[in-house]
Amino acid sequence: MQARPVAPELAWIGGHRGLESQVVPETGIPFRRLVLRSLRTVGLDIDAVLDPIRLCLSVPQAFAMLLARRPAAIFTTGGYVTVPVLLNAWLLRIPVVMWDGNYVPGRSVRWTARLARCLAVSFEATCLALGGRRPCFVTGTPIRNPGAIDRTAARTRLGVASNERLLLIFGGSQAVRRFNLAVAEALPRLVEKTVVLHVTGAAGSDAAAAGRDALPANLRQRYRPVRFLGDEMGAALAAADLVVGRAGSSTLAEVAAFGLPMVVVPYPHAAGHQRRNAEEMVAAGAARLVEDDAFDADALLAAAAILDDPAQCAAMAAAAASRARPGAAEAVAELLLAAAERRPLPPAKALDEISRGVAS
Repeated sequence: MQARPVAPELAWIGGHRGLESQVVPETGIPFRRLVLRSLRTVGLDIDAVLDPIRLCLSVPQAFAMLLARRPAAIFTTGGYVTVPVLLNAWLLRIPVVMWDGNYVPGRSVRWTARLARCLAVSFEATCLALGGRRPCFVTGTPIRNPGAIDRTAARTRLGVASNERLLLIFGGSQAVRRFNLAVAEALPRLVEKTVVLHVTGAAGSDAAAAGRDALPANLRQRYRPVRFLGDEMGAALAAADLVVGRAGSSTLAEVAAFGLPMVVVPYPHAAGHQRRNAEEMVAAGAARLVEDDAFDADALLAAAAILDDPAQCAAMAAAAASRARPGAAEAVAELLLAAAERRPLPPAKALDEISRGVAS
C-alpha cells in the first residue's frame, strides 16, 4: 500500500502481549493498543479470568478509536484481538477486508469472518471452511517482493561462495528448541556437506555459538548461527539452496516465491493448522514433510542429503515456483482499496493473475 504513487494513510490497532508494539512503530505507522491482549490465554490461570474483562473494556475503547479516525476501510487477519474492532466497524458501517493464511481457519476467524465485506485467503479450501457467506478470493500470502533481491548479491552479502551450497534452518518465532537440538547433534557432520545459516532464537543463541566454537577451525565459517534475521530474511532466502522450517503461511509463501526446495516440520499444536498448510506443498512435490516428533539429527542430515541430488533439487524447486503468488500483497491491496472507495470488488480472475504476477 505504501509503495503506491498515492499512498493511503495507514494506522494500526493492536493489543498487548504481541510483537506488533515493537515492530509497527519502527515502520512509522501510528500504533494504538487495546486493553485486550493480542494472544488469548488457553491455560487455567489468572488471565483466563481477566481476558473476558479486557475484551469488554476494549469494545468501547475500539469504538472511540474508530470514531476519532473514521477509517475508509479496515484490513484484518481475524484473530481474537480483532473482535472489538470488527464489532464497532459493523456498527459504524466501515467495510472490512479479512485475510487468513491457514488452510483450516481458527475459531476466531470463522466467527469474525461474518463481519467482513470480503475475504482473502491462501488456500481455496479455506473459502469453503468459512462457509461462503462473503465473497472469498484466493490471493495467497502477502510477502516481501522476491524480485527485488538478487541471488548473487545476497550470497556475496552473506559471504557464501558461488560453489557452496547453503542450507537455511528457520524454526519460526516460537518452538525452535527441537530444531536447535537437532542442529547441535548433527553439526559436525552437517557442515561437511553444506554451509548452514541457522536462526536460533534468543534462547538458543549461546549454545549455538558454543557449538560453532567447538568445530574444527577450518569448518567454523561454514556454520552461521544468528538469533533473528529480520530484514535479512529476504537475502537469506535468495541465497539459500534448501530450507528446513515450519509450515507457517508466510514461510511457505516465501519459500515458494523464491523457488526453493523445502523440508517442512509442521508445528504440532495450534489445532494442527501447520500440517494442513504443508500438505499441498508436499503433494505438489515442492516439499518433504517430517513430523515434529521425528525431527532429530538423523532427520536433519537426511534433509541435507537432498542437496546431493541436483535433479531432485531442481524438480522440487520448480514445483515450489509453480505455487508461488509473489503478487499476493498487491492483490489484497486491490481488494482493500475497492472496499475503501466503495467500488465493486475486482473479478476473481483479475486478482488471481495479479497474485501470480502475470497481470499485464
